[in-house]
Amino acid sequence: MSRQETEKKRKGTAGYTLLNVAYFAAFCTVHAYAAVFLLSRGFSNTEVGILLAVANITSAVFQPFIAGIIDKKGWLTNRRFILIACMIILAGSVLLGFIQDNKPVIFVIYALIYMIQFAYQPVMTALCFEYQKKGVDIYYGLARGLGSAGFAVTSAFIGRAVEKYGTSLLMTCTVVIMIISVIAVYLYRPAKDRDGDVSSREASDDPETSEENAGERNSHDGIADFFRAYPAFFLFIIASVCFYFAHNMINDFMIQIIRSLGGGETELGYSNFLQAILELPVMALIGIVLKKVSPAKLLFFSGVAFFIKILILIFADNMVWMYISQSFQLFAYAVFIPAAAYYVSQTMTSHDQVKGQAYVTSAITIGGVFSNLVSGMILDNLGMKPMLITGTIVCFAGVLTGACALKRPDRADNS
Repeated sequence: MSRQETEKKRKGTAGYTLLNVAYFAAFCTVHAYAAVFLLSRGFSNTEVGILLAVANITSAVFQPFIAGIIDKKGWLTNRRFILIACMIILAGSVLLGFIQDNKPVIFVIYALIYMIQFAYQPVMTALCFEYQKKGVDIYYGLARGLGSAGFAVTSAFIGRAVEKYGTSLLMTCTVVIMIISVIAVYLYRPAKDRDGDVSSREASDDPETSEENAGERNSHDGIADFFRAYPAFFLFIIASVCFYFAHNMINDFMIQIIRSLGGGETELGYSNFLQAILELPVMALIGIVLKKVSPAKLLFFSGVAFFIKILILIFADNMVWMYISQSFQLFAYAVFIPAAAYYVSQTMTSHDQVKGQAYVTSAITIGGVFSNLVSGMILDNLGMKPMLITGTIVCFAGVLTGACALKRPDRADNS
């Protein structure tokens, strides 16, 4: 690689990295501390579960819908949707900073910003591949890994700060992060788009655009049509729901798990920091690994790691075991996210890839829906161990389904 190409890739990666760092810093304050914030506003465990389930259900429906609109190459581009999403989260966070005891209003606003933030995660991934096609060189794994580092650093400081200053600090931090996000998204675009934010796909007389329009006619817009075209991907989606049932159970109710082991908000911050910082080296190096190991094999490997991660917690009796469990993030989430992005990129036509990325995130979201609904009720009525055992059983079912799904991945038909 020449010096000029290296410099070009460095600049492209730097801009995309800033988007990821800001996104996952806000993901920490909104998602990782959702239970902490809502419990402080008078919500019960069951009510927290219901709120997060509503947000996840809405997100699961919204993501493919938005992806279908973006794939049709109209006014709503990946970048514009991210910009709109950031402004909605910014406005919602400002409002939550002033509302203390109105549970119905808090419910609606928090569910909205939680849902919107999940909804633009697959669009962030799609933006990377879109910009790469436009000539913007990006180290996706490195940028995504540094996004996890942003989550880690935020979590390391926010836990102790919340103990000292209260949960209103979460919304203050989210407002600051979202302002940075809006500026970063506005400034980050390919050079040829800067005059009018028009994408390279708009020139109808361009042969390359004509090919895109032809491909668009062959895209699979309906859910049934999409999964008929990609049957192995359908099984993979079911497996992913099971993986993230367990993953979200740990993340959404982590403060309760930690309290049962004798910890508090400070330990929550350390625990989130540990699992997030471990993602950085794996995601940064995933491109090298993928040259030797297929995305499908890596995804199955990550599913096994999700299973081991929650299995450890069944037998945990102190915070040391919690940290050991969180260390499996190195092989679970850190492998799954970039491997899934490349899996979609390799197995689907370009005109189905935004929808494919959205379905992966929808699977993550749906896993969260079932986890939210079930976990809160089990925790309130039966206790911690039954909740973790349930998550372990569901995750094991995902491992078995994943073995079938990933044995023979789909192949993109670009004809």
